[in-house]
Amino acid sequence: MASTDHPTKEPARPAGLDEKSPDDAIAFVGLTAHELDPEVTARAVRKIDWFLIPAMIVGYGLVYYDKAILGAAVLFGMTADLELSVVTDPDATPPVVDTRRLSWATSLFYFGMLAGLYPLTYALQRFNMGRILGGIVIVWSAICLSTAGVTSYKGLYVQRFFLGFVESIIPTGFMCIVSSYYTQSEQSLRQGWWFSSTGLWTVIGGGLNYGFATIQGGSLTRWQYIYILAGSLTFLFGLFCFCVPNSPVDAWFLTKEERFAAVERLRHGQTGVRCAKFKWAQLREALLDVKVWLIFVMMSSAYTVNGAVSGFGPLIVSTFGWAPLHSILWQFPLGAICFVAILLTGFLGSRFRNIRLIMLIVCCLPVIAGCAMIWKSEWSYRAATPLAGYSITGFFGAVVSLIITVGMSNVAGHTKKSFMAATIFIAYCVGNIVGPQLVDSKQKADHYPELWTGLIICYAICIAASAALYVVLRRENAKKAKLAVSAEDRDKLAFQDLTDKENPYFTYVY
Repeated sequence: MASTDHPTKEPARPAGLDEKSPDDAIAFVGLTAHELDPEVTARAVRKIDWFLIPAMIVGYGLVYYDKAILGAAVLFGMTADLELSVVTDPDATPPVVDTRRLSWATSLFYFGMLAGLYPLTYALQRFNMGRILGGIVIVWSAICLSTAGVTSYKGLYVQRFFLGFVESIIPTGFMCIVSSYYTQSEQSLRQGWWFSSTGLWTVIGGGLNYGFATIQGGSLTRWQYIYILAGSLTFLFGLFCFCVPNSPVDAWFLTKEERFAAVERLRHGQTGVRCAKFKWAQLREALLDVKVWLIFVMMSSAYTVNGAVSGFGPLIVSTFGWAPLHSILWQFPLGAICFVAILLTGFLGSRFRNIRLIMLIVCCLPVIAGCAMIWKSEWSYRAATPLAGYSITGFFGAVVSLIITVGMSNVAGHTKKSFMAATIFIAYCVGNIVGPQLVDSKQKADHYPELWTGLIICYAICIAASAALYVVLRRENAKKAKLAVSAEDRDKLAFQDLTDKENPYFTYVY
């Protein structure tokens, strides 16, 4: 029986209701809600956590390490071996060097991601997730291993493009997996866990790179050994990916009772589990949804920092008077801050409702401060201020993690969720393409003013877009609060693969 708290409007039949193509969960748990044993539910969540989270931490860590090792490789001879830098004025003191080839090698990875995001995201929705994911990751490992055989910057351009193409499946796949297995309140911490690899693997990767830097002799150069290790680890991860189930409905590592609990507990959130049918109506809605485009602006603005730091971080630190080996070690504080900030904001977002966008704006401020400290401080021999500023830019990880969480928690309908996931990482690619292009080696003496000015402007844009999204989500919730509530109707619509706009019972979180 409908509540009489708001009798002015009755729930209408949603326009997007398609009884021929509901969510996969509906055949498993039915249209009506069921009582669950708390112990069984808790056991199912623990098993899901132990199966998914460590694997996703390793998987995204390999994505981040794979693209970030270019910054270390250039310190170990890759620049000279592949002619990634060109001396334009040898008579100057010091000689003027053009690093645009290195900038393009960094950016082409993200052009490859742009090309791969939508087709590979579609493949994940339409076909068996484990087979698609595992097959693509094995190809990724082969491309990574082939880097050791590249002999020119043109060959590196090709390798970087295709590396980005295949790696694009990982972040979008992980976002969709988390949104299919966890409730809205749980997603903040779980999305944060896998994305925390950004910081964790900055530390782990730095340690590995430092070890390779000490290699003396051998038939290969030091940077070639780095890529062989990364490719080998990726191959092992690819074998695991073949075991990933499509959704909690067919999670083989759970008992039947646990699978039922894992699916049924998602009914209240109205986000659904999985639907293999591609729905054009959901795509049209996503294209016209202002929330999607505000998330796009936020992500593309926030990730310009990573575009500069991952490709040029060790190189920038070396200009503060540190040797190449020490420049690698100074990635540790940045990585640690990034790791802790992501997990802390993820934990707080799961414990306290509707503080995510506020935390996002707060975390933008240290990034802006860090950029200003690097730009305006004195770059004397081993100066502390620019190094401290560089380290606190690690808060960008928390900003990006919160954007992912807010974006994926506020859409429903599997086609629309897949589109949102792909759009977030389209924006991720845009930021990573723009970031390296802001680094102009000719401005080194002036502390790269275009780089730091550009990053500060981008984070100001991110703050403005976050404030706008906060207003939009609150208004949408206010509209839905005026509708009558029917518990029976709510239960029936939970797994009908409706979008957040089509489903009157979907509540936005911010």
